[in-house]
Amino acid sequence: MNEYLRLLSYGPEGWGDELLHGAGVTLGLAVATLPFGLALGLAVALAARSESRLWRRLAVVYTTVFRGVPELLTLYIVYYGMQTGLHHLWQTLALPGSFEMNAFVAGMIALGLVLAAFSSEVWLGALNAIPPGQREGAAALGLRRGQVFRLVILPQLLRVALPGLGNNWTVLVKETSLVSTIALADLMFVASRANVVTKEPFLIFGAACLLYLAISLVSTGVLERLEARAGRPYRLRA
Repeated sequence: MNEYLRLLSYGPEGWGDELLHGAGVTLGLAVATLPFGLALGLAVALAARSESRLWRRLAVVYTTVFRGVPELLTLYIVYYGMQTGLHHLWQTLALPGSFEMNAFVAGMIALGLVLAAFSSEVWLGALNAIPPGQREGAAALGLRRGQVFRLVILPQLLRVALPGLGNNWTVLVKETSLVSTIALADLMFVASRANVVTKEPFLIFGAACLLYLAISLVSTGVLERLEARAGRPYRLRA
């Protein structure tokens, strides 16, 4: 038992501080990816409801591709493929230096693209749940199209979509473990390295599991509070 506590302690002999730092990287990556993925997903959902056939087809193609391609393959394409393409473009334009993509940025882009594909379905369902009369009534009051969306549609949209988006967040936190394959020092990367050194897979990966569960439990509590706050005005009216 003392040996296990020593391996999970802080300092040069323990891996506790490294695991906590990796958990911080995991949480930071998820938080950085969330607004990008949700905003892009909302744009895809709006394109799917567009009057333009071209935009609707593009939305279908986007969701089909990024929901069908494995997340790990998307990560590799962004980190290796996009980096190579941008490097060649950099050289073609004769720009000074060279282009290198940060692993954190690559993970954020790849996971954001996947999150957008899945969250777009949640946004689309929420948009369909809002009665058309809401838009018609707002337009009759003289509100411009942007004002209608910002003042009337968006508040209701967030309330309806929040449970589904919460599920997307939970999946996103778990998918961050994929960035360990491109050498980003997240929780899974640190745990794998610690396992190689200590030869204690049950202890190290068990500790990593508890840290993932802690993030999930805190996230669940925050999401429940947000859902309760979003639905409070409607419960008061009832």
